Amino acid sequence: MLKNREGERIPSARFRVRENHEWRDVASEDVFSGKTVVVFSLPGAFTPTCSSAHVPRYNQLAPEFKRHGVDEIVCISVNDAFVMNEWQQAQRADAIRFLPDGNGEFTQKMGMLVDKDDLGFGKRSWRYSMLVKDGVVKKMFIEPEVAGDPYEVSDADTMLEHISPQSPKPHDITVFSRMGCPHCGRAKAHLVESGLNFEELVLNRDYTDRTLRAVSGATSTPQIFVNGQHVGGADALEAWLEERAAA
Repeated sequence: MLKNREGERIPSARFRVRENHEWRDVASEDVFSGKTVVVFSLPGAFTPTCSSAHVPRYNQLAPEFKRHGVDEIVCISVNDAFVMNEWQQAQRADAIRFLPDGNGEFTQKMGMLVDKDDLGFGKRSWRYSMLVKDGVVKKMFIEPEVAGDPYEVSDADTMLEHISPQSPKPHDITVFSRMGCPHCGRAKAHLVESGLNFEELVLNRDYTDRTLRAVSGATSTPQIFVNGQHVGGADALEAWLEERAAA
């Protein structure tokens, strides 16, 4: 059975990283001492759940974690530095620190090293997350020990809920725009001024007019969606922001 290490100190270990084409050793003490750090560890870089859900959501919620006193978010996997660097770049996860535990030293000392021989992975990390303050594990979410690759409790939303249970979750906002569209620029400026993060999809780069008609029933840009709901264009967004400010 995997042990919950809440109340224990982080083990001393070395991470072999590759920065600016040079090798460098990073000690676990340097990562955790004097800081509040959120860690999530996973079976492997470029694998489906890790790439589609685990990493992206921590990256999206990084500003919220920082707002609630987290100094750094760290992703650890039993992969080498080259793989971890390429994965971070592919994920565009600049808000997360990727640490390669290529030899499994840290993961083994945490008691989280497991066999993935059936997948041809060899030894890998079990999926878990933890909140670490000044080198001491304050909270740990360990995925249930069942077959497959469970992903139920180590996600970013669960960790953020633990850190700040009363805080509302940030809005998920997408702007369908096109190049040279003044109304798109106005809408994006309003979102930035309101301190709201958003994802922008650009016509004929990220989507076509067929997609725009399919999801919004409209042909003009911008079209803004918030938490799965279609808000509309720039004028509708202004009204939504005014209503939000008055609430």
